[in-house]
Amino acid sequence: MTAPGAAASGHTALQRALGQAPGRRRPTVLDAFDIARRRFREGRRIEMQSLADELGVNRVTLYRWVGSREQLITEVLWAATQKSFARYREMLPQGPRAAAALTRFVRDVNEHPGMQRLLRAEPDFALTLLTSTSGSYQRRYLGLVRDLILEDRAAGLMSDEIPLDDLAYTAVRITESYIHTRVITGEEPDAERAEAVLRVLLR
Repeated sequence: MTAPGAAASGHTALQRALGQAPGRRRPTVLDAFDIARRRFREGRRIEMQSLADELGVNRVTLYRWVGSREQLITEVLWAATQKSFARYREMLPQGPRAAAALTRFVRDVNEHPGMQRLLRAEPDFALTLLTSTSGSYQRRYLGLVRDLILEDRAAGLMSDEIPLDDLAYTAVRITESYIHTRVITGEEPDAERAEAVLRVLLR
């Protein structure tokens, strides 16, 4: 009996796709996302036309898949952020982790080739994308920081004097201030200064 969803030949769509030569497989939206992430890691500009060319699709198809360039870069940045904080959770010792994780995030962002290229080459675009309260990245990042603080509080490792939402918002703004320092004040970013402030705030 042929299993539901299997072709008459007995091969599933997955088996057929895996059996194709790499050059014959049709590109998908996930291929576009993977290439964009790779370019970001390498410190290269994510440009829609060249991305479409590499995929072998036209710009209309690419925009239909990912939305605007802003939406695509937002998802690339958010994927990198989630990956970073997942790593922090594994590597940080038991104890209050919010301040330590946020400090590492500031340091990692300030050393990341993709972020440095974005902040230097497109500072206004980057600032709007990452810090605007109307943007999806800001909302998700705020929720992530809120959850970190809530975990420390639930474990009795942090004071609850300040309302949770206010504290999360303040912590987010502090990390942003020490990431976007060059754009805001013209000074070089400094994770050590961020750590001093975060450890006092998140205690």
